[in-house]
Amino acid sequence: MIKPTQAGFRRAAQLLRTGAVLAFPTDTVYGLGASVDDELAQKRIYTIKGRPVGMPLILMVAAESQLEGLVHVDSRAEAMMRKWWPGPLTVILWAMGGGTLGVRIPKHQVALGLLRHAGPLMTTSANLHGQDPAMNADEAAALSGVMAVLDGGAAPGGTASTVVDLTGPEPHVLREGAISAAEVLGPPPPHAG
Repeated sequence: MIKPTQAGFRRAAQLLRTGAVLAFPTDTVYGLGASVDDELAQKRIYTIKGRPVGMPLILMVAAESQLEGLVHVDSRAEAMMRKWWPGPLTVILWAMGGGTLGVRIPKHQVALGLLRHAGPLMTTSANLHGQDPAMNADEAAALSGVMAVLDGGAAPGGTASTVVDLTGPEPHVLREGAISAAEVLGPPPPHAG
């Protein structure tokens, strides 16, 4: 277990740079993270979870500036990020290397501290595929293959992040979570009579 101190964040970041998969708390549940630059560590996440390869991971960052060079951010995405970040909203954007990528800034001080030290991480919930996510450090540490756990106490729990796809002509809610679809998309346009 790693304590969420400055020294702890530095140690966690170093482990991530050397290929570790790390568990850490977010504003919803405990997550698993691997360096955005380490494809082998990202593949390890799928093994740890017993998750089918191809199910997307989420890019978690501490600030919008960390998205530079990774995804295309248009004015529509910027407006949504300004309103809901940090918080439980995942936005699907076009990735610079092709394809799409879900991105989010969590509203949790331990997660943000880790992301500031380690840089962007590819993440998913800390659990075996199809089972409930870990809600504390001990549950996350029980996953075989997790090399370290950043212990931030119990996760707040509640609902998963809302996922909005911004790659089409209109925003589309893929998963309604902590923020309702009506809140994210705003009121419908007035009916033309």
